[in-house]
Amino acid sequence: MTISLLGILMVIATIIIFAYIGIDKISLGFSSNMDKSTAYDQLAILKSEFSALKIQYDDVKREVYKTDDKKLKKAYINAELEFIRAESAISDVESAISSDSSIDEINARLDIAKAQLQKAKTSITSVRAML
Repeated sequence: MTISLLGILMVIATIIIFAYIGIDKISLGFSSNMDKSTAYDQLAILKSEFSALKIQYDDVKREVYKTDDKKLKKAYINAELEFIRAESAISDVESAISSDSSIDEINARLDIAKAQLQKAKTSITSVRAML
């Protein structure tokens, strides 16, 4: 009798353990999806800001190349390099998200892309001030 009672308790304990592990994995999956969803949102914001910045760069480029100021052209070329670096950083974020990299890796790339986009904004503002 004690052996069957002990067996029933072991079966119940096993079911409880497996249920806990299953619920834990499901909640971890939801958490991971939420983190990636946030990363997609941040990527969309970066792309939007990048598109707006591209318009600024195109406008400034026309104005710069209308002048014969070599110093201004050199400053624009340096600013354009920052713009290209920002584009590359945003592509890195997109690549990390699509390749299912860890959320830490995605966040690190997002931080780099944000910083690079800010440098590109600052660079074009400096060139615009020289006009």
